[in-house]
Amino acid sequence: MNAPEEIVKVWREFDGFPMETLTKAWYYEKAGTKKQRSIELMKAHRERYGITGNCFDLALWLLEEFKKAGIKAYPIGSHLGTMEAHAAIAAEDKEGYRYLCDLGDQWLEPILIEESSKSFQSGKLAGFFPGAEVEVLPGKSEVEIFYYRPNGKISNQKYALEPVSEDAFWEAAEFSQNHIYPKVLFETRMPYKNEIAHWEFEDWQSRLSTSQGLIEDTPLSTLDEWVERLHQKSGFDRSFLKEALEIYKEMNSGKSG
Repeated sequence: MNAPEEIVKVWREFDGFPMETLTKAWYYEKAGTKKQRSIELMKAHRERYGITGNCFDLALWLLEEFKKAGIKAYPIGSHLGTMEAHAAIAAEDKEGYRYLCDLGDQWLEPILIEESSKSFQSGKLAGFFPGAEVEVLPGKSEVEIFYYRPNGKISNQKYALEPVSEDAFWEAAEFSQNHIYPKVLFETRMPYKNEIAHWEFEDWQSRLSTSQGLIEDTPLSTLDEWVERLHQKSGFDRSFLKEALEIYKEMNSGKSG
């Protein structure tokens, strides 16, 4: 199930890249009519502020790096062009077998989604997703992933496997960047004991998902405290964090804790 070295090498370039909607809100007013940032601008913002972006930003950037490495890859996703959209990339090995590469959900590794491959493994698999085992159920036109968490919770995600044209994908990305949920979301992979866990900040609460279960963080009461916690988890520029969090605070009518 593990991806070949050439795919993993590109994937590893994005270690330490959180998925976050802070940048979306921060850039919305600064942008012109086009809200989706170019790859060049994403790289400049990463250099200046340490920031990354949402699932579309990460998928577009990853796709660009696969292209540079000579790896055949294309956009996939679910509910593209809607408020429920989720974006990812499918990358092919030299034999044409596809691997799901999803930075938006902060996967640990790309995973094989071709049942016809001799390397395909059925059942629950560990080591691919932080704080959960996964099961891959390939279909003709889509692949469904089941996530099994330590507390018994089971969730799922479907990805349509028909390649999305880059033009259509950029359009879907533009739609996403023009619609901002009032709840900020920040997810990142981080070391915890002997594993890579999943740290999440959502709706002014934060928690760590591990193979042993959820660990809730101590609640915070001020925006400045959240700035510092997020800075410690991500290295994002503090002034950027404060500006972006203030936008969400205003959207939430002053709720900050």
